[in-house]
Amino acid sequence: MKLYFPAFNLKAKLVLIMVVLLGLTLGAEVLASLSTQKAIVDATEQNVRALADAIHISVRELTAVGKTDRDLLQKFLNEHANSKIEVSIVSTEDLVINSSNPKLIGTAFRMGPATPLPAVDSGSKAKSGATPVYYSVDEAGLGVYRIPVEIEDHLMGYIYVMVRFGNLTEALHQNQVRLIILASVIFAVGIGFAYFLADRYVRPVHAVADAAKNIPAKGLEPVPETSRRDEIGLLTRSFNDMVMQLRRAREREQELNRLERFTALGQLAGSLAHEIKNPLNFISLAVDQIRNRYAPSGEAERATFLRQIALIKDEVKRLSALIQNFLDYGRPIEIRPAPTDVRALVRDVLALGESKMKSQGIVVHESCETDDTVLNVDAEKLRTCFMNVVSNAIAAMPDGGSLTVSFRRENGQMVIAFKDTGVGMTPEVAKRVFEPFFTTKLDGIGLGLFITQAIVKKHGGTVRIAPNDPPPGAEVVFSFPLDGTENKA
Repeated sequence: MKLYFPAFNLKAKLVLIMVVLLGLTLGAEVLASLSTQKAIVDATEQNVRALADAIHISVRELTAVGKTDRDLLQKFLNEHANSKIEVSIVSTEDLVINSSNPKLIGTAFRMGPATPLPAVDSGSKAKSGATPVYYSVDEAGLGVYRIPVEIEDHLMGYIYVMVRFGNLTEALHQNQVRLIILASVIFAVGIGFAYFLADRYVRPVHAVADAAKNIPAKGLEPVPETSRRDEIGLLTRSFNDMVMQLRRAREREQELNRLERFTALGQLAGSLAHEIKNPLNFISLAVDQIRNRYAPSGEAERATFLRQIALIKDEVKRLSALIQNFLDYGRPIEIRPAPTDVRALVRDVLALGESKMKSQGIVVHESCETDDTVLNVDAEKLRTCFMNVVSNAIAAMPDGGSLTVSFRRENGQMVIAFKDTGVGMTPEVAKRVFEPFFTTKLDGIGLGLFITQAIVKKHGGTVRIAPNDPPPGAEVVFSFPLDGTENKA
């Protein structure tokens, strides 16, 4: 079962973080204080019990008529080893009669500067002159209490209780150390947590800032998106949406600029083509008249004359074809689809260039994986496309090679591929061959493949060109929909 957590904004997250850290700090302080209090209470109870036992033993020994067990204080020392209490029974002459510390027995006990404890009750005992209880505490924390033992106003001796308060001081010291350690741990955890959060929140912001700063150098690049539902995620998604909108706007602007430029060139090309085509037609007619009227009668002169006339006609025809390309570029393409056997159409195109291919040593191979190669297309327009491709292949193999033409059906498309073994092209050139007026030929104008692509798109198909892998050579692949032309005029 997937757990769902509500989305918190950045303000709520920061408040929650502060509350959690404050709660941890207060909780640590409370736990340390409670632990210290318990340690002090336990130590106090232990000392009080030990003190009561020591006084009980000492009074019983001082007031006993008969023989007593002088090892009781030693047993007391063994039982209360952790209480830090020593008990000595001292006579009225300050001579140690018995002690939990055997080294003191028989020695004279001298108490330092002492202060009498205030009487618990200011009644009859104070008035009768009862001996007060004295105490003193040295710098090492050793507290000495002198408790007189009196029976019917007769002083029997003294009980000296020496208590070291180091256990209480140690508890307080341990509490201080514990608080320092806890504070350090909480501080370290807080620093680590703050660094983690700062990195988590700052990294996407830096990514957006870097992407915005690098727009002049790297262009409109989106930043990696996250599934965060706070302001940081909103900022990232908004930035990427802005980048995509700017990209589309820039692409539309570039496309409009390109269309405007092409439109202007097309209009200029159409105007010039019209002005040039009529003189070319006149020149062609004039050359025909010269050939018919002024041909020499001699065989050798006549052959030379006709050869020169043929060269003139070829050049006029080539110029006329270039002008026709300009006219086709400058006007909208109109197609008239009809059922056409594209395989037979390609064979006709290859037949036109057969003599040229034989003279250059080019071998043609054909591969057909389907029996039905009939499409609803404009045969004349496709003939122009196939002629451009075959002409380019012949020009790319001046020293011979092979041209493979294949037909197949693939994903609802009729695929026609022309693969040659010529000089090939680089991937950079392959990306630009469909641009108008781009050519690598010295005698080309760069409109053949551009018009070819326009015709194929008008049929609802696609055309692509790429270098062979491995080289040499290149492959041109046409794809047309089997269900008919999608963009009819």
